[in-house]
Amino acid sequence: MTPLRQRMLEDMGIRNLSANTQLSYLQQVSSYAKHFHRSPEGLGPQEVRAYQVFLTAERKLSAASIGIATSALRFLYKVTLKQNWAPDEIPMPKKPFKLPVVLSPEEVMHFLDCIDSIKHKTILMTAYAAGLRVSEVTHLKVTDIDSQRMVLRIDQGKGNRDRYVMLSPRLLDVLRSYWKLERPDFWLFPGNIPGQPISKNAVELACQKAHRATGITKPITPHSLRHAFATHLLESGTDVRRIQLLLGHRSLATTSRYLKIATSTVCATVSPFDLLPKTDSLQPTVSPQVHF
Repeated sequence: MTPLRQRMLEDMGIRNLSANTQLSYLQQVSSYAKHFHRSPEGLGPQEVRAYQVFLTAERKLSAASIGIATSALRFLYKVTLKQNWAPDEIPMPKKPFKLPVVLSPEEVMHFLDCIDSIKHKTILMTAYAAGLRVSEVTHLKVTDIDSQRMVLRIDQGKGNRDRYVMLSPRLLDVLRSYWKLERPDFWLFPGNIPGQPISKNAVELACQKAHRATGITKPITPHSLRHAFATHLLESGTDVRRIQLLLGHRSLATTSRYLKIATSTVCATVSPFDLLPKTDSLQPTVSPQVHF
């Protein structure tokens, strides 16, 4: 390990950045150094700009991916190398605002029915029932289930924050049945490596397999179930601030995006078109080949 890498790792540790963030930043800085075949200590604003152009024009990376690289370089030059030029002025790409595609309750049920593994089905049921991120559900421990208080403890979720989420009676029955079959000891969902939880990749592969079996054209990932959880709660009348707490969002603005896709808000207003007088001139001729 080079002295610069060690120093950056220490700087991130002092600031208690998550393990995933630390690993990502180190990978980004390493790729940056390999691109120029030089240590970042000998590079500056012109090279940073050229690297961003390379990622945008040649690698054609998404704004989110370029944003991660930019954050890593800002940290390197501002915190670790303490450069006298302004690292904060390294431009951050603007992310396009995209709404998630949400599964209906019926589609969620059909998807879960298409999972053939008991373990994988229980994992994805838990993700939907409690609105968990895939990293949170894979790192659940047996002791995180509190059936007395009917909550699940999420230990050090995103942003290194603990929280409690609902444990529905139906999910508790599912988890008890799973435990009787699998008898997990420490990790609720152990992986193939002894002493380690199941990997995110294994869950994503199981999700892809079930998706193919469903015939549903909408994209489905483990995170889709978290989106469905939030949207279905909102549509059933749950307060958006309560959903924010359940999801572990730091900002209410992040949670409020579900207001844009919940049918209880989007479809609650009558279209002025429906208020127009009904006449024959407004009746379209329907082709038998048209299907919705």
